[in-house]
Amino acid sequence: MMAQKQYHVAVVGATGAVGQQMVRTLEDRNFPVGKLTLLSSERSAGKKMRFRSEEIEVQAASPERFDGVDIALFSAGGAVSKALAPEAVRRGAIVIDNTSAFRMEENVPLVVPEVNESDLTWHNGIIANPNCSTIQMVVVLEPIRKAFGLERVIVSTYQAVSGAGAQAIEELNEQTKAVLEGKPVEANILPVKSDRKHYQIAFNAIPQIDKFQDNGFTFEEMKMINETKKIMHMPELKVAATCVRIPVASGHSESVYIEIEQDGVTAADLQAVLREAPGVVLQDDPSEQLYPMPVDCVGKYDVFVGRIRRDLDNRRGFHLWIVADNLLKGAASNSVQIAESLLKLGLI
Repeated sequence: MMAQKQYHVAVVGATGAVGQQMVRTLEDRNFPVGKLTLLSSERSAGKKMRFRSEEIEVQAASPERFDGVDIALFSAGGAVSKALAPEAVRRGAIVIDNTSAFRMEENVPLVVPEVNESDLTWHNGIIANPNCSTIQMVVVLEPIRKAFGLERVIVSTYQAVSGAGAQAIEELNEQTKAVLEGKPVEANILPVKSDRKHYQIAFNAIPQIDKFQDNGFTFEEMKMINETKKIMHMPELKVAATCVRIPVASGHSESVYIEIEQDGVTAADLQAVLREAPGVVLQDDPSEQLYPMPVDCVGKYDVFVGRIRRDLDNRRGFHLWIVADNLLKGAASNSVQIAESLLKLGLI
C-alpha cells in the first residue's frame, strides 16, 4: 500500500486561543502533517508548543517562513492575514484564513464543508473560514433548506467570551472573582477592545459584539447576515441577527427562528432530517429535559441542536436552539476540515 502523502502545514497565530486549538485539532484528527511550522508575532516568538511527541519553537511570522509550506492556517487577526496571506500564496501555499479579511471577496470561497464543500474547487489560493456563529447555524440550516426550503432566518446569539480572545476569558474570571469577593470590577476588553467604553461581563449580558454600523446592526451581526447568504448561495434569503456576549467561557448558543417554504411540516419532520445530518447531533427530548448546553459541547467537533418546535402563529415557522464549541467547530476544526476536504477532493 502506498504511504499517505505528508504535508508541510503552518499555523499563523499559533499561540492564540484559536491557534492553539488548530494545533490540537491537527493532532486529534490525525491530519497528515509531515512538518509543522508555528508562527506568531515577535512578542510570542521563542515560545515552545507541543505537537505529537515533539516540542516546536514558535517563530516570528514573515513572508519567507512560508517557503515550502503546503497549507497555511491563519488566525492572527485581519491585518496579519491581509499582509501575509498573499505572500504565502505566492510561495505555493493554500491559505485557510480564520479572519474576516477575505470572507466577502467574490473570488474567495467561504466554506463550511458540511454545507458548500464544492466551492473549494474554484479557490485561487485563499479560502475563508466563516464567522464562528455563522458556521454552527448554517450546518443546521442547510439540511432543513434541502428538505423543506428556507425563506427567513432570525437569530439571537448568546456568545462566549472566548470569541473575543484569551484576554477576555481572563477578564471574565477576574471580574467574577471580584464580584464574589465584593471588590471593584475592572473592565478593559468588552464589548470592543479598542473602544473608549468597556463594560463588566461577569453576571451581565452585553448586546454588542464588534462595532456598530450605520444601519444600527453590529459588524458581527452583519457578518452573520452576509456570510449566511454567501455560504448557502441564497442572496435573497431574509436574515436578521442580534448578537449578545454572555459570561460563559466557551461555547456559543443561538436561538434561531426560521420560516420554510413547505406547508404541512412538523417538528418531528425537522428532527428526522437533522438526526441524519452530517456534523449535527440532535438533543431534543423535553420529557427528559434534554437540550444542548455550552457546558456539554466544549471540546466536541459537532454542532448540537434541540428545542425544535413549530411556531404558534405561523405553520411554516419553527424555533431551534443551536450550540457549538466556538473555538473548535466555530474556528479551528472547521479550518482543519477544509484542509481535509482539499485532500479528499484532490485539490492539493
